[in-house]
Amino acid sequence: MANEIWTIKRCLEWTKEYLAERGEEHPRLSAEWLLCAATGLARIDLYMRMDETLDAAQLETMHAAVVRRAKGEPLQYITGSTQFRMIDVACAPGVLIPRPETEMLVEEVLNYLDAEVLSPEAAARQRVELPWNDEVEEARKAEAALADERTTAERRAANLTAADEAALGSDVLGSRAYAEELADREAEEAAQAAEAEAAETPEPELDEYGIAIEGADQETASAQDAAAPAPTEPCTARVLEVGCGTGCISLSLAWERRGHVTCTATDIEPRAIDLATKNRDALGLTADEVAFSLTNLVSSIPREEWGTFDVLVSNPPYIPTDVMRSLPHEVKDFEPDLALEGGADGLDIFRRLLNAAPYMLRAGGLFACELYEGALDAAAELCRQAGLSDVRIVHDLTDRPRIVRAIVTEPKQRQ
Repeated sequence: MANEIWTIKRCLEWTKEYLAERGEEHPRLSAEWLLCAATGLARIDLYMRMDETLDAAQLETMHAAVVRRAKGEPLQYITGSTQFRMIDVACAPGVLIPRPETEMLVEEVLNYLDAEVLSPEAAARQRVELPWNDEVEEARKAEAALADERTTAERRAANLTAADEAALGSDVLGSRAYAEELADREAEEAAQAAEAEAAETPEPELDEYGIAIEGADQETASAQDAAAPAPTEPCTARVLEVGCGTGCISLSLAWERRGHVTCTATDIEPRAIDLATKNRDALGLTADEVAFSLTNLVSSIPREEWGTFDVLVSNPPYIPTDVMRSLPHEVKDFEPDLALEGGADGLDIFRRLLNAAPYMLRAGGLFACELYEGALDAAAELCRQAGLSDVRIVHDLTDRPRIVRAIVTEPKQRQ
């Protein structure tokens, strides 16, 4: 068999049939993923290069991957990565695999940030009062007045009937022809006068922001500097994520709003912090943009940072204990219980986060969590009892309740 020729097409078909016989729900898709990982090709490239032969190293990698998948191990652990929104995320055993539902959690946070925190930056640029603005405005008003005069003359002439013109004569001031000629002459004279005035006081050349280019009159530039508003610091939102796992939430927020969002993310699992840091480095993000901390919930957050965050977001362990036993084999037997089980009702960690939220968030800050579908009503009620406002439940793409979000209106301070 070692001397047999295995093309991409043959390997794809064989793997699909092998996995289907062992109960794989989507055998062809799994076969494609595994082949992409073994060859380094994109899925579309597989179909463009079906007749290419796999080398010995690729065959060995593929064989090991198929054996692991046949035992039920998640594809993301075998291939070592998955896609999450706009980024690729490395995955590894011991760290929870990102889910599509969590992409919606990111979307909720971004919608809040855009509307409540970052929106002033998107406001329309205000008109700067420059020294020559008055001159420009006067010229504009003069042009408008001339246009009004011409319109009035034309209307006056148009109101003359043929009988009126016959009675007045063709060379009388009120005739239509004379009125039109007068209006044309007045407009031409006004245009010439405006050009002459502009020549006497040359208007500075401006860039796209209304600022005089280099070489403009020094006195004018000084006046401009005095009139222009002082530059403002870019608006930046601060996000606290608890239980970061692969880092997919914080990394997506910082990546999709780069320069406008900074994140502090915590996890109690060392493997998660290591993997999240690896994912951050692969994206070219810095520790100033996304800082990861190995700690229990919010224990490592410095006291001086309490009450400074705009958002507290989390995808905490939320599977009720009884439900854990009924999870699919590839979840129950391969993904970490620490990242899954949330106690009897699935809300053990959520309650601790809810208690921390008023201390971590500023007034008006957002508290948002992904939770078990059967626990959302209870979670929303807990938010209301804690004094949070604007409590909402967000449904996922399958119309199951999935996210609770609420606003902290009265921040707290520990004595």
